[in-house]
Amino acid sequence: MANFKILIEFSLLVFICCNFLCSVVINAASCLHVERNALLSFKDGLDDPSGRLSSWVVGVDCCKWEGVDCDEKTGRVVSLKLQNPFPDNPDAGFGLTAGNLNSSLASLKQLGYLDLSMNNFGGISIPGFFGSFEKLRYLNLSGSSFGGTFPPQLGNLTDLVYLDLSNSISDQVANDLNWISTLSSLKHLNMGNVNLNLSAHNWLENVNMLPSLIELHLPNCALTNLPPSLPLVNLTSLSVLELSSNGFVNSTFPTWLFNLSNLTYLNLYSNGLQGTIPDGISSLKFIEHIDLSFNGYIMGKLPKDLGNLCNLRKLLLSGTQFEGEIGDLIDGFSSCVNTSRLEELDLGYNQLGGFLPKSLGRLSNLKYLTLSDNSFLGDIPESIGNLSSLVELSVSNNQMNGSVPESLGKLSALSVLDLSKNPWNGVITEMHFLNLSSLKQLSIMGTTPKINFVIDINPDWIPPFRLEYIDIKSCQVGPRFPSWLRNQNKINYLVLKNTMISDVVPDWFLNLNLSLRWFELAYNNLSGEVPNRFVFEEGTFLDLGTNRFEGPLPMFSSNISTFYLSNNLFHGTIPANIGQLMPMLTNFDVTNNSLHGIIPASFGEIQTLTSLQLSRNNFSGEIPDLIWEGWLTLYIIDLSFNKLTGKIPSSIGTLSWLMFLSLSNNKLDGQIPPSLQNCTKMKKLDLENNMFTGQVPSWIGEKLSILLILKLRSNRFNGGIPKQLCGLSDLHILDLAQNGLSGTIPLCLSNLTGMATEIDVARYEGELNVFVKGRDLVYKDTLFLVNLIDFSDNNLSGSIPNIFSNLSRLGSLNLSSNHLTGEIPDDIGSLYRLETLDLSRNQLSGPISVSLASMTALNHLNLSYNDFSGRIPTSNQFNTFDSSTYMNNPRLCGRPLTVPCAGDPDQTSSPPTVTDDEEEENWFEMRWFIVSMVLGFTIGFWGFFGTLIIKQSWRICFFGFVDEKLLDAAVGVRRLRKKLKSKRV
Repeated sequence: MANFKILIEFSLLVFICCNFLCSVVINAASCLHVERNALLSFKDGLDDPSGRLSSWVVGVDCCKWEGVDCDEKTGRVVSLKLQNPFPDNPDAGFGLTAGNLNSSLASLKQLGYLDLSMNNFGGISIPGFFGSFEKLRYLNLSGSSFGGTFPPQLGNLTDLVYLDLSNSISDQVANDLNWISTLSSLKHLNMGNVNLNLSAHNWLENVNMLPSLIELHLPNCALTNLPPSLPLVNLTSLSVLELSSNGFVNSTFPTWLFNLSNLTYLNLYSNGLQGTIPDGISSLKFIEHIDLSFNGYIMGKLPKDLGNLCNLRKLLLSGTQFEGEIGDLIDGFSSCVNTSRLEELDLGYNQLGGFLPKSLGRLSNLKYLTLSDNSFLGDIPESIGNLSSLVELSVSNNQMNGSVPESLGKLSALSVLDLSKNPWNGVITEMHFLNLSSLKQLSIMGTTPKINFVIDINPDWIPPFRLEYIDIKSCQVGPRFPSWLRNQNKINYLVLKNTMISDVVPDWFLNLNLSLRWFELAYNNLSGEVPNRFVFEEGTFLDLGTNRFEGPLPMFSSNISTFYLSNNLFHGTIPANIGQLMPMLTNFDVTNNSLHGIIPASFGEIQTLTSLQLSRNNFSGEIPDLIWEGWLTLYIIDLSFNKLTGKIPSSIGTLSWLMFLSLSNNKLDGQIPPSLQNCTKMKKLDLENNMFTGQVPSWIGEKLSILLILKLRSNRFNGGIPKQLCGLSDLHILDLAQNGLSGTIPLCLSNLTGMATEIDVARYEGELNVFVKGRDLVYKDTLFLVNLIDFSDNNLSGSIPNIFSNLSRLGSLNLSSNHLTGEIPDDIGSLYRLETLDLSRNQLSGPISVSLASMTALNHLNLSYNDFSGRIPTSNQFNTFDSSTYMNNPRLCGRPLTVPCAGDPDQTSSPPTVTDDEEEENWFEMRWFIVSMVLGFTIGFWGFFGTLIIKQSWRICFFGFVDEKLLDAAVGVRRLRKKLKSKRV
């Protein structure tokens, strides 16, 4: 019995050892030889610059190689994870590349997981053999720069659960989705940023064949059609739907979405959807995220049913055309059982208005609230202080003309507060910021020209926050420099623009050791030391313009990109080596200072320069002949109002992107260099008040075809007005006044349709002195609205042509001081926008056209020194012009002149004659009137003073009364003097 027991124990021991040895043998040889060779062949076709696959040549067990996983029982390769581990750093060299992918990989029959994402396969096609992986459940080729079209063999992967082909095709060749419908097991599909235009009309039909699908991501896939309905919706498991940036421009909001009862995420961002959102959206009971932003054709009122989606966490509706008020929507969310879960609400860039409802304060989980760029009115409701989780609040660019509540100061989680671009009223104090310990960004902007918003903070108050971003404009912060900035040493972006600060820049501010990328103190009254001690980051924007800083022009860090010091009191010269000191300059503006000397030639070394503005100084010498060739950035040169001499250097003509050239009010001479015709993008050419000679170049009209402003006033040009100028169809200011031009006014000026075009959107055209309404006016922000023709003070002859019916928006026409003859053309009455008309000092004749009376905008008219005849019109605005408008026209008659017209009552005729009897009767009445006046005065005088002489008691009483009144007056004067003296003390 004992021996039998020993035998049993020995047998068990042998069995255990055999199992152990078998497992060791299996594990020791777990990688199949055929699969190992397949992997090595696959590796040989790859370029591996970082050596990520170096372990693939070590040992015989491929299951231990990096990125390779095997089945523990069979040893078969089941997973290849070869994604780029650092996709955001392509220069690190961790990505794999290949000229082709070796088909030996098809030997991995049990492969269930393949990830080649974020590599760079250089535009080769996705191999068709990928479709032979029958066991594949996970395939990720995203961001791997394949090319061509998807192989239809991918449709054989019927076990596939996860498929990510987003950003996988680099050449944007159009693909289709016809092969996708057979992947019945698919739960996750992402083909974002792949051109699927070949399936633009049947993509939904193919996707609808995937009943297991949970996530569908098709953003930016050129799917131009979004079907409004489906006969049968199979996507009942769908939870995530992303269709952003496809351009469904003719599509309405689809009703089949309401059948996706499990939907939690919906993204239709930037698609151009039109119409309204149906009320059926309330059927999406589980929805947590809705993004319909930037669908500019969705309009109407906000659907009330949106407020019933109590599971909603994010509602993004910015950039649409919703209108009306938001009270019903907010009330709906605030009435949710157990409070609303809403965390982010973005209604920016719409047409919403009215007052913000008090119920906003009941959205207790709200973290991000964006109401910017609408038309909201009034105050921010006091209930805003209840939103204890609020992180960002933006109400910028509305019409909110009320006040900001102190309850804002309760929001301890608030990081971003944007109150900019509103006509606020009232005062902000330290109570508004009392507990804002998390605040990082602060933006406050009132409106101009009248500032009604005051930031009045106790100078001893120490803020609980450390701001990184401060943007305060058009609010009263001054007159003292804000001392609450004393502890704000984390600021990176600082703007205090037009804040009524009249102070020196304090030392404590200069010693904050700030590191700045944006620094703007413009439009104040600051003086003292220029704040240039800070650290300026690469590409810093600097604007200290319109203050009272003085002294030599300060130099800042070489990192400065934008350098605005205009409208100050700086003197001296610009350093000759400015190009080396500030090599990163893009914008240089020192307009309106007292700088002198020559313009440094080293500006030519700054090839990043986009604008050079040195106007209104005392620079002298010649314009340096810089080497501009190859520059693609410089588009503004303004050297006007200086003392520059010599000629325009021909090298300026190499600036192919030059758009605005202003050299006016200098002493430049010579001719306009022909090289300027290479500046074909020129929009403004202003050479006023110099000594240029020769003829106006015809190539201006031929080559500078998009010119908006041509101003050659006050020079020495001669010859005729080139007909080629008529080709400048965009021109809206044409000023050739005060030259020696001759000939006639070209008929083709009617082609200047830029003077008949309505401009709805403001465009930059710089600053310009314009002579209108009899005086020089400076236009800047509204220059694009000025439409003007001025040919005055030349030697033009002939008649005024009928050219004005096509120039309907012309605002000023000045043809004075020429030799024009004939009558005023009738079509001039079609200029219904004309405000200034000056035809004085010509030889015009005939009647004043009655069509002028229909020009009701006309407020400055000068027809003097001509030979007009007939009656002056008296209707409309003609009743407002005085006689100087018509002086030296001897044949004119009627008001306001004193010359009557024929048929008017004779204003110079004699008064009616009086007979001798009537004259004698009048004289008799006059004599009795004079006698009675003298007699009455005599009796009255002696009746009073005679009595005083005779009666002593009357004399005493009268003179006593006079003495008493004189004494009272003297005492009153003495008291008044004492009172005034005490006030002065």
